[in-house]
Amino acid sequence: MVNWLQQAVGKEWNITPAGGLTGDAYIAEKNGRRLFLKRNSSPFLAVLSAEGIVPKLIFTKRMENGDVITAQEWLDGRELKAEEMQHHRVADLLRKIHSSSELLHMLMRLGKKPVTPDEHFSDINAQLWSNGLTKQYREVVDAIEYLQRLLPAARDRQQVVCHCDLNHNNIILTTKGQLYLVDWDNAMIADPAMDFGFILKWYVPQENWNEWLNQYGAAKDHQLFERMYWYLMIDALYHLSWHHGRNQMHKAESRLTDLRHLNQYVENAILR
Repeated sequence: MVNWLQQAVGKEWNITPAGGLTGDAYIAEKNGRRLFLKRNSSPFLAVLSAEGIVPKLIFTKRMENGDVITAQEWLDGRELKAEEMQHHRVADLLRKIHSSSELLHMLMRLGKKPVTPDEHFSDINAQLWSNGLTKQYREVVDAIEYLQRLLPAARDRQQVVCHCDLNHNNIILTTKGQLYLVDWDNAMIADPAMDFGFILKWYVPQENWNEWLNQYGAAKDHQLFERMYWYLMIDALYHLSWHHGRNQMHKAESRLTDLRHLNQYVENAILR
């Protein structure tokens, strides 16, 4: 792989792996300048760069073997700390993403179609029955019941580009104060509650939800919370199924604990 990358950027660049799960990311360095290289990134990256949501795209090159190499500007900075996720700049960045017609049109041109709540529910329900988790855990059965009861509230909502992996490690704060959201591999067209619900639940103290939602531009009401928790339960079930299928039982147990807490909140505060 390094040989192909060397052809893309030039032999004078020193190339080293950047880490990550896929092993497809590299850092190229020459005379104090650095580039972030990745193999077969989505064409969506160009629009994200133009919108200022990810670091600037320097070039895209198609190699003889069919691989596409992208090079982005490397910016000195750090991952956002968990407690910084409640900052108003995160709400502003998310609002910019969710309101971007350019991002939505590009994702649709790439063949992405909106994922409806009914499709989500049908898919996770089939997964959980096929892998036996509905027979193994009462919490899973309860979650499916709650999802079905809340399904009408999740239907017929605005569909926007959602990042779907808003872990604080995916938001970069540069030394110049710029904020970027990276790792768009899981992006889809869906209800924005899928994104901001994750941030509120796991990063923002509940007493600050009103302020955060006002900054984002969403009105706080009961149905908004129904949608939020609907997607949070879906997310917990998908991750539970994923880790269980790979025999990662410690991580599966952690997701089960999350699911248990979500179920309790839905039962006591949402459905009551």
